[in-house]
Amino acid sequence: MPGHDIVVIGASAGGVEALLTVVRALPHDLPAAVFVVLHVPPDGESMLPRILSHAGPLPAAHPQDGDLIEQGRIYVAPPDYHLLVERERMRVVRGPRENRSRPAVDPLFRSAARAYGPRVIGVILSGMLDDGTAGLIAIRERGGIGVVQDPNDALFPGMPTSAIKYADPTDVLPVAEIGSLLNRLTREPVRTTKGKEVSAAMENETEIAALDMDAVSDSDQHGTPSGFGCPECGGALWEREEGSLLRYRCRVGHAFTASSLIAEQSSQLEAALWAALRGLEEKAALVHRLADRARDAEHPMLVARYAEQEHTARQHAAVLRELILRGDTSPNDTQAAQPQAAADG
Repeated sequence: MPGHDIVVIGASAGGVEALLTVVRALPHDLPAAVFVVLHVPPDGESMLPRILSHAGPLPAAHPQDGDLIEQGRIYVAPPDYHLLVERERMRVVRGPRENRSRPAVDPLFRSAARAYGPRVIGVILSGMLDDGTAGLIAIRERGGIGVVQDPNDALFPGMPTSAIKYADPTDVLPVAEIGSLLNRLTREPVRTTKGKEVSAAMENETEIAALDMDAVSDSDQHGTPSGFGCPECGGALWEREEGSLLRYRCRVGHAFTASSLIAEQSSQLEAALWAALRGLEEKAALVHRLADRARDAEHPMLVARYAEQEHTARQHAAVLRELILRGDTSPNDTQAAQPQAAADG
């Protein structure tokens, strides 16, 4: 009987430190393959494989699309690419962003659940917002094991807190204990009965992440029209529930939890406010210059009209500036899940 030989780990802000702690505790003969997604900026080279290789006995690398899976190795998602697990091999693809990220945790977890069911161990470490929660729900539904870092032990508790709230993890413990737990679990045969069959929605979402054009163009969207537009492309978003977790996906594949959708909308709203503020400041400067020219030409009625327009523009600019400085466009740290932060990596 196979063991729990597929370990998928997701992390974001504060995740490097947590990953190092886990990797140091893994033995050289770990009878499993380890897959890691850490939210990283899309540009530049990721040093994470080198860091993890030096931290513990298992070699780590960025895989290539189509590489075969080997036990005793750590595979790290490259910047700006999703890492997906299929039977015996990996996919490395530039599929649509999920939860504002590429690589994202949910596509990795969902693909592993689809391919290996109860053989999968999903691990959620430090991070903001809630990427990984939907993926861990999929792993648990398919009979896999869910391990979550204790939020009180995490530098950023958002991802662990969300996973605990929605995904019914098997174990919640400090990061210092996760490595030894993985070592034990990977050496135990799978005893749980097979979980749910792969649902049509899971099948579709995994294929979308892999850029399967048939799935992307499928007119039978899973969910109901939400009435909201996709912040990434402007298309319609479909709403669906996974347990009590609310998620959204557009026709071309961009996906959001409710919290990540709020964060993205807030980010775009702030950008729009800055653009409006710039426009008002430019208008005020322009009409001020025109007022000076009118004054030199001795046109008092034009001077008064331009002065009024300048006063109005500066008043509106002051209101916008105060709104931006108060941060009223940002989601509350304590509601739904925590706001997205720039990931370390």
